[in-house]
Amino acid sequence: TASPPFHSTQPLHSTMSVPAKKAIEKIAKTVIPNASRAVTAAEAPTIAPTRNAPDAATDTAMPWEGWFSSFLSSKIGNERFQSIRSKILFRPDDVHNLEQIPRPSTKIDLTEDGSLKAQFRYPSPGSQQGGRQPDEDEGTLYSDPFFVSYAPRDTARRYQDPAFPNPDLEQLKLDLLPQDDQRVIEAQEAFAAGPKSSPGNKGTFATGKSDYDTTNGLRASMSTNHEALEKSLDDFSPNHLPMPDWWNRQEEVVQWYKDNDLPVPLGATGHGLVPREGRIARW
Repeated sequence: TASPPFHSTQPLHSTMSVPAKKAIEKIAKTVIPNASRAVTAAEAPTIAPTRNAPDAATDTAMPWEGWFSSFLSSKIGNERFQSIRSKILFRPDDVHNLEQIPRPSTKIDLTEDGSLKAQFRYPSPGSQQGGRQPDEDEGTLYSDPFFVSYAPRDTARRYQDPAFPNPDLEQLKLDLLPQDDQRVIEAQEAFAAGPKSSPGNKGTFATGKSDYDTTNGLRASMSTNHEALEKSLDDFSPNHLPMPDWWNRQEEVVQWYKDNDLPVPLGATGHGLVPREGRIARW
């Protein structure tokens, strides 16, 4: 059997000659930035940190990167080098060089003429104006930023729970049934008594009486009760009829049909268009 290949356990610098080691050290001192190489105790007071340099945000800490490409391009010509590079590399024109996280110094053209560019986290988010979060109306339950319950104003799903139907509709059903029927009498008594669940603790918790809740019990789950919930839903229920967008220009719409000798329809067609004010976010 063939013997395994010999692997030296000695580091490479231990097998170099003294002149070669000195030549490599001299080249390294000129290529590697002062702030990136190891320094002696005597050199430390005279070397300024890279962050104090004027172009510290854009200067690279690895100036030797790409030395082989630069060397090869200078020997065979840039045109031939780009031709070979396009045949070997996958997506050679990728501006990020297939790196998943963009480098802070990489700039991307947003316009064809290159007048507008984008750069990773530049300007930094901390130096930009923050977004405006709309505030709730003062005097309502939700003026308190810590009040996050949705049930007190969820009027869209009101009466969808079979356990809590519309009381007006239930009363109408009972009135249409035979009033002398025992089952109807029992149903009327149960309806008048109301729901027996979630009576609320009236502000009395395990630690004693509390007066922090100014919402009649809706601030905490243990104090929530049906009476306060129904009152809150009544307050948040819609109290107006929405008007169409053509309501304030009815005469203009009618006149357009008359001028074009067309029958006047009911209302005006909007073709699904949303007014400009409806497309602008509040924040």
